Amino acid sequence: MTGQPSRPTAPRPAIRLPAPAPGWAEPADVVVVGSGVAGLTAALRCAAAGLRTVVVTKARLDDGSTRWAQGGIAAALGEGDTPEQHLDDTLVAGAGLCDEDAVRLLVTEGPDAVRRLIDTGAVFDKADAAGTIALTREGGHHRRRIAHAGGDATGAEISRALVEAVRARRIRTVENALVLDLLTDAEGRTAGVTLHVMGEGRHDGVGAIHAPAVVLATGGMGQIFSATTNPAVSTGDGVALALRAGAEVSDLEFVQFHPTVLFLGADAEGQQPLVSEAVRGEGAHLVDAGGTRFMAGRHELAELAPRDIVAKAITRRMLEQDAEHMYLDGRHFGAEMWAERFPTILAACRAHSIDPVTEPIPVAPAAHYASGGIRTDRSGRTTLPGLYACGETACTGVHGANRLASNSLLEGLVYAERIAEAIVAAHPAGGPAPVPAEPARTETIPLLAPEQRFAIQRAMTRGAGVLRSEASLAEAAEALSALRAQAGDTTAEGAPSEAKPAEPGVESWEATNLLCVARVLVDSARRRTETRGCHWREDHPDRDDTHWRRHLVTRLIQDRTLSVHTTDGAGLPATVPAGETP
Repeated sequence: MTGQPSRPTAPRPAIRLPAPAPGWAEPADVVVVGSGVAGLTAALRCAAAGLRTVVVTKARLDDGSTRWAQGGIAAALGEGDTPEQHLDDTLVAGAGLCDEDAVRLLVTEGPDAVRRLIDTGAVFDKADAAGTIALTREGGHHRRRIAHAGGDATGAEISRALVEAVRARRIRTVENALVLDLLTDAEGRTAGVTLHVMGEGRHDGVGAIHAPAVVLATGGMGQIFSATTNPAVSTGDGVALALRAGAEVSDLEFVQFHPTVLFLGADAEGQQPLVSEAVRGEGAHLVDAGGTRFMAGRHELAELAPRDIVAKAITRRMLEQDAEHMYLDGRHFGAEMWAERFPTILAACRAHSIDPVTEPIPVAPAAHYASGGIRTDRSGRTTLPGLYACGETACTGVHGANRLASNSLLEGLVYAERIAEAIVAAHPAGGPAPVPAEPARTETIPLLAPEQRFAIQRAMTRGAGVLRSEASLAEAAEALSALRAQAGDTTAEGAPSEAKPAEPGVESWEATNLLCVARVLVDSARRRTETRGCHWREDHPDRDDTHWRRHLVTRLIQDRTLSVHTTDGAGLPATVPAGETP
């Protein structure tokens, strides 16, 4: 990183969402926002160390993104496999932008982290009566190293085990709660969060949890696109909160579009059914309407090439043939294999009148995973003291320009455990709750009307989807600027002074968060004038290591404009906040 990020010594003039003042508050040692694999693992480790831990989640405890993960969790668990081989595959998929030290940490600590997950109660599919874990392959992996559960219900099993463990430990949870903004103390350190509880639970309305450590594990931001595999709650809330608080984010331009999402029509919006990478790992073929396998000869791994390569190949073939989708052909599996290995996918297809036992599955790419997010060091610390991030909302440097299949659950495990270690070392249990300090000046960001969510999605899908160019990105930027103007944001060019912002509420807060992260994504995608990983610029079709083997790092500054700088290279060196030990 170019230099060290500056550390606040006093409360930063706040940028906050318009919301009522907190009507209630409670103390904690650490508050974890999110209930996926990353959030619940961090909460369990912190609670085990005696910290008063509160988990805040936007829906129910088991409704996060983790339970939608079909394929599995990648780790060097098989005979003949090694962390070094896993490292090599990850670096190739990351297209030159992985932080190698961060990846090495992931793959070396990963196998034991999976074993601890099993000790927590997760049950993976077995290959034999001796209990050997069954392993499969996915795109970009040269070895069978993907552990799975329930055939294609790995995420659901992991979520079940972690939720049961959290409930068994009686960890305090606040469900149906949207986190709003970060609180800081008089010295500029984290002092908790404000949140809005949506009509259920012990509290209702806007409140606060006061804690010296906050872990953001809020998942992805796939809802900025019209079609995504992400659940409806994935509105980039953690990244938007971090931006408003002054933290750095990185690599938001690298959004992975999953190559094989069940095609439900050109006008389909919202969460779409995923057809797991593991289907291709077991031997399904990608074909066009004429039955031709178009991946053969394009890459040494054919259908198991890294996801960006497969998504691009599908999109190119669609353009060449003026087609809306391609097909995934697994008819040779037979009915028994479909029912035993992929019951979830089989049921989803049949629910849409498609039977993969007898016909190819129509598929097309859709937004899937954000490789970038809130910039952290290798212990999950952000550039704000006391604020941590892990899982999809974080940018650890592991994924680079394109995530290797099934590395996400592993990253959530490994980095959540490291966050817990850092918090335990920095924040003793049972200390007095921090006292939030009101900044000298507070700016409120104008709210979008709830229906503008769909305008954001359409603009992003048209201009910043799988295919990008300066023209398409400029069109998306103009559309986003117009939405800001309609909300009355005077920093947007031509904003009408008489514009009236929307009323505070969950849907308007979500739409405003989506606009915030969409602005950064489009800005970064316009700056990165090359094609790399899952960022494909039609007007700059080549990878440019001379100028772009580096990261874009963005902050939202007080006037709500973006401050951007680039790193010196591909690494994301550790940055330790003042007062914390490395």
